[in-house]
Amino acid sequence: MAFKGMLKDEDIAAALQHCAAADSFNHKEFFAKVGLAGKSTEDLKKAFYFVDQDKSGFIEEDELKLFLQNFSASARALTDAETKAFLADGDKDGDGMIGVDGEDYSFLEFGNVISSLRNLS
Repeated sequence: MAFKGMLKDEDIAAALQHCAAADSFNHKEFFAKVGLAGKSTEDLKKAFYFVDQDKSGFIEEDELKLFLQNFSASARALTDAETKAFLADGDKDGDGMIGVDGEDYSFLEFGNVISSLRNLS
């Protein structure tokens, strides 16, 4: 898969198992469990471009729905509720997309916020 060499296979498997049931996906928990939390800005940008399937520079709702399949082809699609929650947290300017970086919010924030939270524990 696209994350080979960036993330540990066992972390990916554990993170996917944790959210295998419908409506159990929490993007912040997933980022922490899969090992994206604390990654460098460059690694987070690489992760963004893996998820940005149409290479538009933005992650749209249809790409988020298939987010888990970027980690394993056999992973389930996110439910509509999970997808909308994920998008709502990343789309602070209300344009229906998540950018790689910018003033309003970015994909990079997912990794950086989780890394900060981890340092507090």
